[in-house]
Formats: sequence, C-alpha cells, structure tokens
Amino acid sequence: MRKKSEMKFISSCSRLAAVAMMLMVILIFGQSLLAQQPEQNQPAGQVIEYKIGSKDLLEIKVYELPELNQTVRVAEDGTVSLAVIGKVQASGLTAQELERKLAAILDEKYTKNAHVTVIIREHQKIAVIGAVGRPGLYEIAGQTSLLQILSEAGGLTPQAGKEIHIMRQTESGEKERLIINVDRLMKQSNDANIILQPKDEIIVPFDQQLTVYVYGEVKNPGAIQFMESKKITLLQAVAQAGGLTEWANGVQVLVKRKDPQTGKDLNYWYNLKKIINGSKPDVYLQDGDVVVVH
Repeated sequence: MRKKSEMKFISSCSRLAAVAMMLMVILIFGQSLLAQQPEQNQPAGQVIEYKIGSKDLLEIKVYELPELNQTVRVAEDGTVSLAVIGKVQASGLTAQELERKLAAILDEKYTKNAHVTVIIREHQKIAVIGAVGRPGLYEIAGQTSLLQILSEAGGLTPQAGKEIHIMRQTESGEKERLIINVDRLMKQSNDANIILQPKDEIIVPFDQQLTVYVYGEVKNPGAIQFMESKKITLLQAVAQAGGLTEWANGVQVLVKRKDPQTGKDLNYWYNLKKIINGSKPDVYLQDGDVVVVH
C-alpha cells in the first residue's frame, strides 16, 4: 500500500511539473509576442521632406485672400517676394513649414486663421545614379560643376565605367544625352567639367565585364574576360590564353565577329608576328569576338 501511495504521489508531482512547464512556455512566448507587436506597428521609415532652395518655383494660394495667390520663383538669396506681405525667407524650409510661416504673418497683420497652401512646381535638384558612393538627389546652388556634384555624391566607385551620361531637357521638352569621358573629367578639362542645369540626370554606368574567345594553337584555349573600360587587344588576348604553341601559324590569325546589324559572321585576318615585332599595329577586340589561331 505504501508503495502505491508513493507511486501516486510521484505521478501527481510529474503532472504538476508538466503543467508548470507548459504555463512557463506559454508565459515566455506570450511575452515574446507582446514584445514583437509594437515593432510590427512601427513605420518602416520616414520620408525626408524636400527643403526649398533658390530658384525653386512655388505656387502659393491663400483661400481667404485670393488676390495673394501667385506663382513665384525663389531668389538667389533664398527669399520670395509676395504681394502685400513683401520679402519672406523660404530657402531651407519645407513646403509645410513655409505654409505655417505665411499663415502666421497673415494671422498677425491681415486675417485670422488663414489657410495657406504652398506647392513646389519646380525644384533645383539633380539626380545622380549608378556607380557613385551615395546615389540620390542633390541640390545645386548657383553655378555647380559636374565634379562638384560627383564629389557630393561620394565620388566614383571602382566599378564605374569610363563614361558619364548626362540627360538634359531641351527647350522643346525633349531629352538629350551628353557623354563625358571620365579620364578627361579627372584632368579637369573645361569641356568635360561642365556646369550643370536644374533637372539634369547624371548616370554613371557600371563597368561591364566582356568576353572574347581564343581557340586553336594556343596553350590555354578558352574564354578571356575583361572589363569594358580596360579593353583588350588581339596580342593581349593571345598572351592571356598562354601564348602560341610551337605549331602555331602566327602569320594568319582569324578574328570572327558578328555584324550587329545583320547578324552575319565577319572574318578579319591579322599577321600576329608583325604585331609582335611592331611592324603592324595591334587591334582592339570586341565583346564576343572569336580568335582562331591555326
């Protein structure tokens, strides 16, 4: 009987321990879920509002005083000249902050509880995208050169190509593309370091990896990869393929190339021996070229 009582007591203790364990698990997970819930309700991120700058075009409306409605451009000193009110500092404020500022001026001098709306019709921002340290929108104040805005954007990354494209809106509303050579720009050539205009879009293309193929009498035939900005010559491609074998005919080396317009194969023959001794100029290869050494 005593053993049975002990067994019942142990069984009861086991059940109590199991129940306690379950309650502990529920309590822990319940707290965890409660702790996570506020994070799920938090916004992913706040949008930073645009701050008004010089030369921005603003449309200002005052519902109680329609005669004050006007479209005005921000002056170089950051002010706007408004009817009745006069000069008001606008640069550095968001549209909402300027609305409150104008409403306060009107409330003090002219009418109570004025409802003011400010709409930014044109802004002096320049977009910089591609292979730069900090892509984004950047303000221009006065004369701003290409080098200045690239410096603000963190400079070019090692992956940048050898050209910079600038998309510019013409007077007719169409977009034109200006192509700037990076090497000339870094030498601060006047024709490369151009003065930017509002609404310019600066695109810094990433350097592309290209491939040519070398087959036939070379020691390591196969694909040769290179960066578009670096380019590669016929002699360099053969050298990277291990060089010619002792059976190679270096007098007639074939370069096969696809015509981009027709898709047909174009065949070019080169005397590699004369290129090696300098009596013939080396030639640049193009992406997808196939070099055949007989």
